[in-house]
Amino acid sequence: MLEVFDPTDERVPARRALAARPGAISGTIGLLDISKPRGDVFLTRLAERLHERLPGVAIRPYQKPTFTRPAPDDLRRRIAQECSFVVEALAD
Repeated sequence: MLEVFDPTDERVPARRALAARPGAISGTIGLLDISKPRGDVFLTRLAERLHERLPGVAIRPYQKPTFTRPAPDDLRRRIAQECSFVVEALAD
C-alpha cells in the first residue's frame, strides 16, 4: 500500500488523486530548488544518483527566486515545456 503524506498545515487534508505513473522514466527530469537552505545540497546529490541509475535521462536544474512565494509563471511554464518529471526540494 502506498501512503502519501501532505506536508501542508491543513486541519482537514484535501483529497487529491495521485498522478498516473509512467511505466518507465525517460526524457528530462527537472530539479527545482525552492531556495531554502541546503535544498541545493539535496538536489546535487539527487542529480548524481539519478545520473548513475538513469544514464539516458537528462537532468536540468531550476531555482525559484525565493521560497516565500510561488514559482513565477514564466519559470513554471519553462519547466512544464522542458521536463517530463519534476522533483522539488523542500529542505532546511
